[in-house]
Amino acid sequence: MRRSRMPDRRGAAVLDDLPDDIVVGKILILLPPKDIGRCRVVRKSWRSATSTPGFMVEHRRRQPSLPIIDGNGRPASFVTLRAAVAGRATNQQIWPFPSQYPKPMGSGLWLRASSDGFLIVWWMFRDRFYICNPTTRKHALLPLPGSSCVHGLYEHKSTGEYRVLWSIIHAKQEEATLYVLTVGAKESRSIQVVLPTLPSPSQKQMYQLIYHLRCELLRKPPPVHHCGSLHWIFGPNLTLGGSSTQGIIVFDTEAESFRWMRNPPTGTGDLMYKRLFDMEGTLAFVCTKSYNTAKDVWVMQDYEAETWAFKYRIDVSMRQASRPLESTSPKDTRKTKRPLDSTVTSFGRMTPLNEHELLVSFNYNYVLRSNTDDKLLGVLTIYKRRYCMKLTGHRLQESIMPIPSGEMQGEDEELPFSMQHV
Repeated sequence: MRRSRMPDRRGAAVLDDLPDDIVVGKILILLPPKDIGRCRVVRKSWRSATSTPGFMVEHRRRQPSLPIIDGNGRPASFVTLRAAVAGRATNQQIWPFPSQYPKPMGSGLWLRASSDGFLIVWWMFRDRFYICNPTTRKHALLPLPGSSCVHGLYEHKSTGEYRVLWSIIHAKQEEATLYVLTVGAKESRSIQVVLPTLPSPSQKQMYQLIYHLRCELLRKPPPVHHCGSLHWIFGPNLTLGGSSTQGIIVFDTEAESFRWMRNPPTGTGDLMYKRLFDMEGTLAFVCTKSYNTAKDVWVMQDYEAETWAFKYRIDVSMRQASRPLESTSPKDTRKTKRPLDSTVTSFGRMTPLNEHELLVSFNYNYVLRSNTDDKLLGVLTIYKRRYCMKLTGHRLQESIMPIPSGEMQGEDEELPFSMQHV
């Protein structure tokens, strides 16, 4: 049996004696995307092995799902937050904002959809949509009209295609059309909004449904990807067939059809806050009644039967007692120019950081990081600053997969950001 060679003088392990399946399937597959790029320039065999669709899909599947935070350009925008390291959360920039002006006066770039490692952004100044892979620093122009509204990005499993669900609406004529665009194609195709309770919608009903779908997107977080479907929460203001409708609307990305799903049995009383999110692969529902600061979290127990189970209650107001909000990281001893609001007046979106930690926005400008046991872990910072940030509801799973469109971009298609990591 051949003996493995010792590491060379530079300390780098020699892998010549290891079988290729071990190197690729046990070592390279575990590396971060940035290191995969470095390995590709070392050997042609490594570049070939890490460029297969099977490797790229499996590599992306192993990456954590990272929440995307918008700093509104002050001091940064579109930042992913990784899990806690040594008791502290670490930040990683997806792309920096080159403009010195805050959004929307500066770059006018808006995040509209996310799926796996791809993002869709809208550049307001040119009124154009782009699909981006921030990991590979590639982007491509999408053939969508500027007046359109992007509702979601998803993978069509049976074909492997990535598709964009979007609509265009004419308020004066009360007309609306829903479309599907395959990424890489030049034209979209229209689809009918057909529900089991509304098999033959009229033009007015079609308009009402798409109009409310559009309004929900602007007011609330993006749809949640779960079990091959997109999920939105609808309020009681939608009237179809003479009756008020509320609950969760589900878009089956394989059949490209809609259906309704029941809300959790939250009891009587109006819900001031309702959100859906993915909790470690499980569909979760969070709600707040009246002006109560406590948030109830429900999880989907049986997706097919549409049964929910109460998981826990989070009383964010009590978390102030566990650690003063004014406290900062031991490494951040600088005093801020503006005092941090010590009194919580309002709560906004909530998203999981990992299985045991949550991010909760409060007072419109700040984000708390805490665990599910009502213990405050600190106030989130971007570049050691705590102001003007919000939870987008979008998540990024870093991927080295190429954009299906072939990543073609003209010289005039330079976006107002640099895809550099920091």
